[in-house]
Amino acid sequence: MMKNLLLPDESATQAFAQTLAAQPAIAQAFITLRGDLGAGKTTLVRHLLRALGVHGRIKSPSYTVVETYELPAFQAWHLDFFRFTDPQEWADAGLRDIFASQGLKLVEWPEKAGPSLPLADLDIQLQVLPDGIRRVNLHARTAIGAALLQVVE
Repeated sequence: MMKNLLLPDESATQAFAQTLAAQPAIAQAFITLRGDLGAGKTTLVRHLLRALGVHGRIKSPSYTVVETYELPAFQAWHLDFFRFTDPQEWADAGLRDIFASQGLKLVEWPEKAGPSLPLADLDIQLQVLPDGIRRVNLHARTAIGAALLQVVE
């Protein structure tokens, strides 16, 4: 299942994140985020984590690779593989346990991990258009991803 959106501004990004956060399937989702630098991947993740109840600072994991968040009902991980130069780094970083765990996994730059990553439930591709509007292509790859997309307009 695929859907496309246009997000004209940050409030539209926030509303989209709130829509995803309201879905029960989000608690077990593995979501990948793709796009150039500045496309809005981290902004979308921040709005999603806020909508799920994270308080305080939400840091980009560009240097730490992973940030963990304890939510009332489940755990969430925000991972960023931008600095990986070899897919073997994913295995070397010991991240398999995270993907074997229950909870939300949000991964920026998944292509840097190569074929080691499991199949994402939802793949989000962000692109900034010349007028600053963000085009969002959503591709559900599993039943969890399809459940998340059912309410997206």
